[in-house]
Parts: sequence; C-alpha cells; structure tokens
Amino acid sequence: MSGTRDAISAPHSPVTAALMSTTAKNHSELIEIANEALRSQPGCETARVVALAPLPNTSGGRNWEIPNVLLGDSLISDVDRAVITVHHRLGRQFHLAGD
Repeated sequence: MSGTRDAISAPHSPVTAALMSTTAKNHSELIEIANEALRSQPGCETARVVALAPLPNTSGGRNWEIPNVLLGDSLISDVDRAVITVHHRLGRQFHLAGD
C-alpha cells in the first residue's frame, strides 16, 4: 500500500503536473476567454458560450466543459467543431478554480 501512497503524493504525479501546467481561472474569467476564442473561429462570430460546468472528480487540467452555446447566426456544424477545438486548446492552458 505504501507504493500507492507514494504515487499519490509524488511531486510528478499526473494530477500535480496538470495543476502546475495550467492557470487557474474563475468561472466568469474562463467564460470570457472561451467566448473570445469561440468567436475567433471561422463561422462563429455570433456564437456565445453561456455556461461552463465543472467536471466531477477532477482537480485540475481539463476540469470543466462547455455544455451550452447559443448559436446566434452561426451554423451548428461550425460551432460544434469550434467548441471541440476551443475546449481542447483552452483545457491545456486553464483549469476552473473553485469558487
């Protein structure tokens, strides 16, 4: 059992590495960043992220998701592709800080 405890508390464990490699942002900051990134994608100028949701049982890295987006005049296929791209890219940079 001590091997398990050592792996959890090791400074280079995956959880620790994820927290160290991403920047904490609160909910409103992350929505603003996600909106800017989404609107910069082709065909998504009028789309808007309306919510972010924390993922259960995660503590860092991609610990959030984009469950709802308003399409505006954008096509759903453009927005769908863009949300996946934006979430993947931003998830490498930011984690959702606890309130």
